[in-house]
Amino acid sequence: MRIGFAGVEKYLQSCKTQFWEDVFQAELDYILRQLEGAGDILSVGCDPAIIEAGLVERGFNVTGLDISEEVLGQAPDSVRTVVGSADNMNFGDSSFDAVIYVASLQFIERYKEAIKQTVRVLRASGRLLIMLLNPESEFFKEKTRNPASYVNKIRHTDLREIEGAVAEYFSIKAEYFLGIDGTNIFQSEDSNVASFYVTKGVCETRGGVNKDQP
Repeated sequence: MRIGFAGVEKYLQSCKTQFWEDVFQAELDYILRQLEGAGDILSVGCDPAIIEAGLVERGFNVTGLDISEEVLGQAPDSVRTVVGSADNMNFGDSSFDAVIYVASLQFIERYKEAIKQTVRVLRASGRLLIMLLNPESEFFKEKTRNPASYVNKIRHTDLREIEGAVAEYFSIKAEYFLGIDGTNIFQSEDSNVASFYVTKGVCETRGGVNKDQP
């Protein structure tokens, strides 16, 4: 789960708490199950690439994309990092086997353009995994009650609208994932409890966005 922050050091310190280590591990375990067989992975909005480092340790070639050079400066050397925007990716067509967004897509103003760029950089039958924060969860509601929380910077909360935009280019499946109650982390697919709504897709176009699309 990605946290917008003013100070990189403060964020990195919070990542070392047992709670966040457990959350990151749960996310990593989930992602690993979804990416079996993929090789080259792009993570969009990767922050300091904590989860991405875990993917590298398990044999994936990972590129992390983020708009913050300061944040990427804290990423481990094992992860290739690129400073850039999601809606104008500086990668060639058909560069990756999979693209992941871990609690990042909802913070991107032009997220529909980011989805188009995702299609372009994916190889044939490439996979997409988007972890969306679930606005109906108690975790989300608790965070929004804190004026300083990163969740208040979210730009898009309509999960069905986002899912519809993804479905224009991908054959998709979706599920709820990971309950969080205070510091208690548990498995849950309850739409009122789970902290994430995960949209998984397989690219239906080859070599980029379908030219017939507007």
